Amino acid sequence: MAMVFTQPKKNLLPLLLFLFCISVIILLILVSETTHSSPERATTFHRNHNNNLPPFTFLIKVLTFNRLHSLSRCLHSLSAAEYGIAGDARRIHLHVYIDHFTLSPNDKPVEGSLNSAKEILDFVDKFEWRFGEKLVHYRTGNAGLQGQWLEAWWPSSDHEFAFVVEDDVEVSPLYYGFLESVIRNYYYDRSNYNPSIYGASLQRPRFVPGKHGNKLHVDHKTNVFLYQLVGTWGQLLFPRPWKEFRLWYDEHKSMDKKPFLDGMVTNGWYKRIGERIWTPWFIKFIHSRGYFNIYTNFPNERALSVSHRDAGVNYGKTIGPDSQLLNKSSISSDFLKLQPLSNLKWYDYCFSEVVPGRVVRNLNELGTILPSVQREKTVVLVSLFAADKMFIRNLLCHFEKLDTRNHIFIGPSSELFYDLSRRGHPVIDADMFLDKLVKGKTSYSNSVKEALGNAYVVKKCLELGYSTWVFSSNALLVDKVPLLDRVRSEYDFYIGESSGILIVKSSSTTQKLWSNELLHSIVSSATKSPSPKQGLDFIRLVKELVERNGKMIKTVETMSIAENTNANSVNRSLGDGKPVASWSPEVDSNIIQTKLAELNLWLIDDDLSCKAVICHSSLR
Repeated sequence: MAMVFTQPKKNLLPLLLFLFCISVIILLILVSETTHSSPERATTFHRNHNNNLPPFTFLIKVLTFNRLHSLSRCLHSLSAAEYGIAGDARRIHLHVYIDHFTLSPNDKPVEGSLNSAKEILDFVDKFEWRFGEKLVHYRTGNAGLQGQWLEAWWPSSDHEFAFVVEDDVEVSPLYYGFLESVIRNYYYDRSNYNPSIYGASLQRPRFVPGKHGNKLHVDHKTNVFLYQLVGTWGQLLFPRPWKEFRLWYDEHKSMDKKPFLDGMVTNGWYKRIGERIWTPWFIKFIHSRGYFNIYTNFPNERALSVSHRDAGVNYGKTIGPDSQLLNKSSISSDFLKLQPLSNLKWYDYCFSEVVPGRVVRNLNELGTILPSVQREKTVVLVSLFAADKMFIRNLLCHFEKLDTRNHIFIGPSSELFYDLSRRGHPVIDADMFLDKLVKGKTSYSNSVKEALGNAYVVKKCLELGYSTWVFSSNALLVDKVPLLDRVRSEYDFYIGESSGILIVKSSSTTQKLWSNELLHSIVSSATKSPSPKQGLDFIRLVKELVERNGKMIKTVETMSIAENTNANSVNRSLGDGKPVASWSPEVDSNIIQTKLAELNLWLIDDDLSCKAVICHSSLR
């Protein structure tokens, strides 16, 4: 009997073709995932509860030389840490950098050094690292501690992170969980990201590098804070700031510049040890950029990493651990729940608090910020209109020298404007500030916006009971003591007309006069038709209006160092007791810089950062 094979129905063919395509796609996905999980590649891991987190690479960089016992303790502590899913997937990579002994012909016989190096190499070769790749780099020459640090890493992408430890460091089993949480919360979470943060230190904060700085004290409820100082006993480095530092280092080193920063303990380190250490270079760089490091603060002097301070480059003899390692029994259940960045406190090299991100956009915000800015019921208002960045930076160094922290800037939004805010200086966005106060303000010249902004800020200061010192961008406060002495007289208004300085003392009389008469007249003069684009001299206008109202004005004597574009007009002496230096904005900036340098009033370096850190202790 013949068997009959029926033809498949034509309507099944599209279904079969669809199933075949789906099978191929699934197969390709599986192959791709298997390939990417191969330990031979630079592997990555994801944040478990957020599939949108970009992949990143985690590299452990161990720096060692000739301390086998120290290295063994360090590697075993790293191996005993909890790496979770990333460790199970072999996605934590270990790179060991072994420095070579010196080969100077004047050295003693090298047999001992050769044997020591061989012992370390044998140990590292046999050491089992089950969490990812293990890479061993044995140098052919002695690089020293500076070379070991600087040559250990050049990030291959913005998603690669390095955790650097010297061989006498021991880490807590909990260290990786914390660092993964830091990367997740403060690098990839856009609401918490800040480009000023360069990494995280796991060591216990121990000292303040600025001479005469505040005592290092953090509230016991604070587990995480930000501090400018780098930590060498277990430091996580973010890729972009580290690349920036390496390029900055190369530039400065090639020009034979030294990382001196007056007022810092690190100056003594560099003078004593020189190029054998790298931290003075990084500290100088961080100071020039205004960057910060994440630190932890746990009870009973515990930390996620400790240094045993074994004898070596940094210590002549072994001192022992500086603190105790954190373990599960000493932490709470919310250990990895980090606070929003906006809730954390920031500290500079003097361990003085820094408050970044204070941008005023309206009168209500101004009223909220001014109480934290004022000192002794006085606010210094500095204009950024037509300002040269280097003169503003130089002014800030004088403010630091004079311990003048009650300043606030006003001007248009710009790179300088936001950089000042990022570094902790309060700023007023003039355009947004005036938006609801003055109609058609966008068509006005900068001098008009400056006059209007100054007028409303002075009004708000008077309402709060604060005196206001208004400075133009071509004036420099040199000594505030004689200025304070003069302001204590019976006058309510002080003006330096040529220098662009106005001081308005707080009193019921000035508040009433400013609110009822002067503000209205200033706004009217600034906005009157038909030519609102014309320039306006705020100081001269206030002088005329005050005199018109029958009030007395005291002149502020200033030191004019350059009155016009003729370089021969530059004055040659400071003058007696003149608290303010000023110059014409028409004079070339190089002439002004040269004159200020001759008078020892140029306090910034080629990076436009202060040549010195000057600490003023505050009561805590």
